[in-house]
Amino acid sequence: MLKAGVLGAGHLGKIHLKLINQSEKYDLVGFYDPIKENAKKVEKEFGYKSFSSIQELIDAVDVVDIVTPTLSHFDCAKEAIEKGKHVFIEKPITKTVDEAEILIELLKKHQVKGQVGHVERFNPAFTAVKDAIHNPMFIETHRLAEFNPRGTDVPVVLDLMIHDIDIILSVVKSKVKSVNASGVSILSDTPDIANARIEFENGCVANLTASRISLKNMRKTRFFQRDAYIAVDFFEKATEVVRMKDAPENPGDFDMVLQNAEGLKKQIYFENPKIEANNAILDELETFADAINNNTTPIVTLEQGTEALRVAQMIINDF
Repeated sequence: MLKAGVLGAGHLGKIHLKLINQSEKYDLVGFYDPIKENAKKVEKEFGYKSFSSIQELIDAVDVVDIVTPTLSHFDCAKEAIEKGKHVFIEKPITKTVDEAEILIELLKKHQVKGQVGHVERFNPAFTAVKDAIHNPMFIETHRLAEFNPRGTDVPVVLDLMIHDIDIILSVVKSKVKSVNASGVSILSDTPDIANARIEFENGCVANLTASRISLKNMRKTRFFQRDAYIAVDFFEKATEVVRMKDAPENPGDFDMVLQNAEGLKKQIYFENPKIEANNAILDELETFADAINNNTTPIVTLEQGTEALRVAQMIINDF
């Protein structure tokens, strides 16, 4: 079991503490939170050990789980890596791409592992169909959330849209060619609603919409490729796969067949991939433990987290 400590005991930090404490792959040593009142409350309520400083916690563990505000990710991760500790960093990886690239170099220098908390990679609806996504040419995403004061210290692109940016970059095997975006600030100092169009060198186009002042929650992505339409509902954890194949000479009464102007016939058929229930946050934390123990590449590397941040910054800079 890897000795693990959590930096930050806010809403998400408490979830990480609970799951690491439950996991058979980690030994939860404790946590550090700079707000003393909150640290005492969490220690008393859950029984986790509260450390008096970041340095004291880092020295006591093998793995540092960073669930602090984005502005402090770089300093926390740098200190942990320089002491030879593995780091799990919540998304976005850092405030700037330059900071992220420094962490990548430090990781190589000190030969430790790092993973970024892009949790939607572990969403069972996505994992059920990701192997069926081949060379998508159009992608459309909608990530809408009811207003929550948490997260409004950063633009909605870094708060919400970055999840979809990471998913898209994980399936489109091509470089970003151009970005066009618009954002609107309504309740915050930074945009609360954003739309972006990403064009890739291979011709794929992704259209992303994110809002944190919606009347309902929605997290849907649709992938269009030559042989299939694949819809992923990250919120409801559901999928829809529609495929086309050459129509049989004698279709059955219930077969859905389309014919174009040239007389070419295609049959439409539906697939229902099995979705295995899981806890995505626990899965991302435990696969990181596996990567450390087996000396393999983490599922979401710091390089991938950096690319998601790079594209997010391109979108923000286009507002």
